[in-house]
Amino acid sequence: MEVLTSLNLQHLNSIPFENLDIHIGRKIILDFESIYEKIVLNNRGGFCYEMNGLFYNVLTSLGFTAKMVSARVYDSTEPGPEFDHMALIVGLGGTEYLADVGFGDSFRKPLKFETGLIQNQGSKYYKIENTGENNYILKQSDDGTVYGNMYQFSTTAKELSDFEQMCNYHQTSPLSHFTQKRIITIAKPNGRITISGNRLIETINGTKAESEIESEEDLNKLLIEHFGVVLE
Repeated sequence: MEVLTSLNLQHLNSIPFENLDIHIGRKIILDFESIYEKIVLNNRGGFCYEMNGLFYNVLTSLGFTAKMVSARVYDSTEPGPEFDHMALIVGLGGTEYLADVGFGDSFRKPLKFETGLIQNQGSKYYKIENTGENNYILKQSDDGTVYGNMYQFSTTAKELSDFEQMCNYHQTSPLSHFTQKRIITIAKPNGRITISGNRLIETINGTKAESEIESEEDLNKLLIEHFGVVLE
């Protein structure tokens, strides 16, 4: 578990969650070779299919038992469509864990896949509930008492190609939140740094500061300074 947790944290602290390609008109191609080239060789980030797809490859190459699963993210009270999100289930020593490095600001360490177990990480609490045969909901709380739904998922293993249709939807549909504004965010040991639209948001030790990004030149400087990202 120590190795899995370390890999998960290193991924989150080193690779930003981002949708920048969508806003510069560059198609996101969903295959392992393209994901590796973009994130590892070109020092970029990605959204859930890319981030968890890469992490799945890392884990399985190291001998972990892992599978990609379909998740449906909640919008208000309703879950999204099938393949709306990708998460991972990792087997380790007879125990399964829910891992997810592609959800932006979420749990940073894999969660033990045990229904009803309340798991605290920092200022957040998480639990997994079973809502029927092979159907689960991940819930999050600020106080450990009142929980909201994050996403619904099953444990059925999926192939990367199964997510292609929704991957295309999220980078082309005006109804997708990914097409509505650019976002790039990365976890830090003491907080998080985010660019959302034209706002730079820095949360350090619980203190949040926001500032306006005045120009594309300023944006590019901030991408390099905070995320190590150079847009061609």
